[in-house]
Amino acid sequence: MTEFRPYRHIDRARGSDIMVLCDHASNTVPSFVGNGDLGLPPTDMGRHIAYDIGAAGVSHELGRMLDASVLMSNFSRLVIDPNRGEDDPTLIMRLYDGSVIPANRSLSADEKKQRLDRCYRPYHRKIEEELSKLQAPALVSIHSFTPQLKGRAPRPWHIGVLYANDTRLALPLMQQFARFDDICLGDNEPYHGAILGDTMDRHGLGHGRLHVLIEVRNDLIETEAGQKTWAGRLAPVIQEAIKAAR
Repeated sequence: MTEFRPYRHIDRARGSDIMVLCDHASNTVPSFVGNGDLGLPPTDMGRHIAYDIGAAGVSHELGRMLDASVLMSNFSRLVIDPNRGEDDPTLIMRLYDGSVIPANRSLSADEKKQRLDRCYRPYHRKIEEELSKLQAPALVSIHSFTPQLKGRAPRPWHIGVLYANDTRLALPLMQQFARFDDICLGDNEPYHGAILGDTMDRHGLGHGRLHVLIEVRNDLIETEAGQKTWAGRLAPVIQEAIKAAR
């Protein structure tokens, strides 16, 4: 049996100081969590509640185009969400967009600790390990969002740029995107980027590093062709924004 690894690292031999992250790359449930089953049907495990659809493919392509290191999670956000602080009440979700997650309803302290120790913490240690090797790192986190949550209004944005109080990279990025008439840009939409203890707070803000989180609407990147197209659109914009930020 292959040993579970909580992340996938694509090392570009550090041809650049850009690092691409994908917190919600996978819908994998490791065998030590409910024997690999959260109690959800395959349809739910294939939805956005389990992972960010298309984000892994975009991240992989961006890494290639930017000659950047890529680090992606290898566990479902429903197992434990690496983009939350350890004390965040949404770290392990019991209900998400209308679906109850059976394996999370009566989670013991030991079960939570196991998920922290075998998934969440190794992922974040690896991020910091790789970032420490870069002289002036720029951290780009790739996520995707659903066009509409149940009972909510449709989301018009193609992409969203998320940030907290450090706008060094976010503002020039949005200025670059504003040049495109065919892109509906979300400024801290569909979510706000200020979440205490999340990945950008922990590895970006906490160390004064250039960082930004980019959300792509998942119906645009469901296919390999869509992932390559949007990575191709994002890569030069990211490069120009980083130049401006430095």
